[in-house]
Amino acid sequence: MLASLAAHPWAYPMLEVLHIVGIALLLGNLVLLELRVFGLGATLPAEPLARLSLTLAGVGFVLAAASGLTMFGTMPGELLANRVFTAKMLLITLAACNAAWFHGRGSLQKLDGTARALMVLSTLIWLLVLTCGRWIGYT
Repeated sequence: MLASLAAHPWAYPMLEVLHIVGIALLLGNLVLLELRVFGLGATLPAEPLARLSLTLAGVGFVLAAASGLTMFGTMPGELLANRVFTAKMLLITLAACNAAWFHGRGSLQKLDGTARALMVLSTLIWLLVLTCGRWIGYT
């Protein structure tokens, strides 16, 4: 599989497109949920909206992770030696911990200041992940 990525001129670029689509689904749906947590669209029930947006964000994460792992397989040595790649992986881990804290404390039911802070933190972390992902190509 990985040899075919190098052999076909469109394979790797299409993999990058899938990665970007996954990122868009993930980040776009998290921002949608964040807007609801901040009170926009208050007539929309938070929990059904969260189920939809988090399901789509999960699909985006799986798509981004699968395409990212495939791209990683084409040059693991270079990426493991890259500090920006390491930072990206640490930030993804931090995003997972933040999500666990958000849901573990029942933030969707509370919609309080802590819930808003955790949502802002989530968005900031994912924007840093995105920044690192772009930066990897230049290091």
